[in-house]
Amino acid sequence: MKLIGSNTSPYVRKARLVLLEKNIAHTYLVDPPSDPDSVVYRFNPLGRIPALILDDGTCVFDSPVIAEYADTLNDTPILIPRNNALAKMRVKRWEALADGIMDSAIVVRNERIRPAEKQEQNNIDLHLTAVTRTLDHVAEQLGERQWCEGDSISLADLALLSALVYLDLRQPERDWRSAHPNLSAWFNRMGTRPGVKISLAEQT
Repeated sequence: MKLIGSNTSPYVRKARLVLLEKNIAHTYLVDPPSDPDSVVYRFNPLGRIPALILDDGTCVFDSPVIAEYADTLNDTPILIPRNNALAKMRVKRWEALADGIMDSAIVVRNERIRPAEKQEQNNIDLHLTAVTRTLDHVAEQLGERQWCEGDSISLADLALLSALVYLDLRQPERDWRSAHPNLSAWFNRMGTRPGVKISLAEQT
């Protein structure tokens, strides 16, 4: 299978981390849809990444669907609980929080690259506040635990890591590490995982 994406997309990173963590063989094709010749338009009518192309040509999108599909392909590890509805909900809720951080950070990024006279500061402030509030929440929820949910790595951890990496990329002025030392310690532990090392090395 083939994963189409870009190195700066946090949603692509989440999908890539799932495939790497589960040791699922795939080719990673950097092909952002900003390129008018991107092949993604041949597979995903939305023209969005990530897009996972299966061997039979089926296209799986977007990142939550890719993550859930990929998690069914093997059991090492199981990233989304399968036999406990409440546990599954909690992992998916973590994913929603992480995706929300990504969503708001992208809104801020898009506003900031507009000409200064066209930027909507109220919109920037709204989404910066949403990110700050959500970081406060996830740091409190994480506490001193090793994993976001349960006693092993899950999609929750991979999604949150993707969101924090994107904040480092697009909001380097945000010192979330000093504000939340427990998140910083958790991030550093996650950074020792082989798949995470591969993903971080790919960032440009």
